[in-house]
Amino acid sequence: MTDIQQLMQMGQQLQVRMTQLQDELSAREISASVGGGMVTATVNGKGVVTRIVIEPTVVDPKDVEMLEDLVLAAITEAQSKAHGQYEEEMRKATGGLPIQLPGLF
Repeated sequence: MTDIQQLMQMGQQLQVRMTQLQDELSAREISASVGGGMVTATVNGKGVVTRIVIEPTVVDPKDVEMLEDLVLAAITEAQSKAHGQYEEEMRKATGGLPIQLPGLF
């Protein structure tokens, strides 16, 4: 087999693995809690927010700003975790080659 054929075969295998990885990431759930567990955000492996849980005790109509800050912090942390997992999986799948997939982070 020539070098070009081997390279094309490796590219096809990588493409199949990337498709599988995208499916796996879409199904994965990553959560982060802030404020001692008062607010929890869950995202999928692509960083899309799928759920927010707010403990009733944190809901204070006189301090909406604190709740907003907690929600934002939980989402940011969950997305950061998802991004870290994405990068780790990409390093594994590509053998360390710097490959970016459009539409993911």
